[in-house]
Amino acid sequence: MALLRLILNIIWFFVAGFWLAFGYVIAGIICCILIVTIPFGVASFRMASYAIWPFGRDLVRRSGSGGGATFMNVIWLIVAGWWLTIGHIATALALAVTIIGIPLAWASLKMIPVALAPFGNEIVRSGHPREPWQF
Repeated sequence: MALLRLILNIIWFFVAGFWLAFGYVIAGIICCILIVTIPFGVASFRMASYAIWPFGRDLVRRSGSGGGATFMNVIWLIVAGWWLTIGHIATALALAVTIIGIPLAWASLKMIPVALAPFGNEIVRSGHPREPWQF
């Protein structure tokens, strides 16, 4: 299973991961330049690491996150979440054209929850005990 994840991650990196991660990094740099939006920049960098190497990692709810995370997610959703979601859907549709691209399309769709709500969630390696993902 680990070899399959490695192969899929390498293919993903060259097909879509590099460009998606590059977009997240550019957004993170812009957010960090503006002092008020540094938390959004940090979230963007976290999402870039997930976008570059998604297989073998999952999105889980961080324990102890509350109203502040929800408030930040609402702002994120209005400002950037919908646009990132559209990008992931477009990438998934383009990847799903070929049979070998179907697992890659699934990885792009798997990133939509973190693109919509990055605060109060964390990215962990697959197989660890965890609480299911939720907004």
